[in-house]
Amino acid sequence: MPQRKLGPFQVFPIGLGCMNLSHAYGAPPPAEQGERLLLAALDAGVTLFDTAALYGFGANETLVGRVLRPHRGRITLASKGGLGGVTGDDGVTRRVIDGRPDALRRNCEDSLRRLQTDAIDLYYLHRWDKKVPIEESVGALGRLVEQGKVRAIGLSEVSAATLRRAHREHPIAAVQTEYSLWTRNPEIAVLAACRELGVAFVAFSPVARGFLCDAVHDVSAFDAKDIRRTLPRFEPANHEQNLKLLAAYKALAREAGCTPAQLALAWLLHRGEDIIPIPGTTNVGHLKEDVAAAEVRLSPDLLARLDAAINQKTVHGHRYAAQARSEVDTEEF
Repeated sequence: MPQRKLGPFQVFPIGLGCMNLSHAYGAPPPAEQGERLLLAALDAGVTLFDTAALYGFGANETLVGRVLRPHRGRITLASKGGLGGVTGDDGVTRRVIDGRPDALRRNCEDSLRRLQTDAIDLYYLHRWDKKVPIEESVGALGRLVEQGKVRAIGLSEVSAATLRRAHREHPIAAVQTEYSLWTRNPEIAVLAACRELGVAFVAFSPVARGFLCDAVHDVSAFDAKDIRRTLPRFEPANHEQNLKLLAAYKALAREAGCTPAQLALAWLLHRGEDIIPIPGTTNVGHLKEDVAAAEVRLSPDLLARLDAAINQKTVHGHRYAAQARSEVDTEEF
């Protein structure tokens, strides 16, 4: 299988987003299930594992570090800082964006300890703290590279203009942003900027938080802590409209000879050799299905029909609610 370039690394075309094992979609699975999933990904050929300090407020990094430490030489390990949990006097842990240099240095030290590694291969600024010039935050990450604690730097959810400013301060290896058939924001400007600068593009939520797997039919069944309860596209009225897109989409998957999830991933892989999707799952069967998408080939005609069926004009609802939209720097249609 041809590898894809991710900064100084070569990785399998599809990585693993580890968030689902500890965060965001309701109660996380038992640790034993997470361990089986991570090892199954390794056995399936996955080499890029993506985590963050935010996921489970450190629990995800701890799991990934414990399970993958014996295999450290076989993987490219990515994590993120600048967005995490701070516990207040009331005992409640809240997510906080903090891009100050001292905070990023502490974040990295904490992540290194939890991941049980001497260096993180790719360390992202999880969110740009707009109170701190991007040059200051990236400069701090650059010093971590100089110290050997980080091998390459990434950014998450930034605009093309911010990427260019950051890249002038220190070379950026990758940008990570939501990208799928139903989230096309990167196509406005940042994907072109990545290509101009030689920056890899890592696509998170590539199967639209389960929607493009044909797995989300009843939004009322979501766990009380499922992040999708806060996302406008899953509000009942919008979701009802979005479900109407699935019949034509599933027909295209049948024509392509693949599953709906594989079609979503294959579409991304066909968008360019510089794009690396990182689907997440807690199910080993789904993991193997995702990895097999690297073998799916789509004709130009099918790709054109797929583009026309699901895009920013046919999908109902913003990808984030107002608060989350205020925290990201990505361009919007």
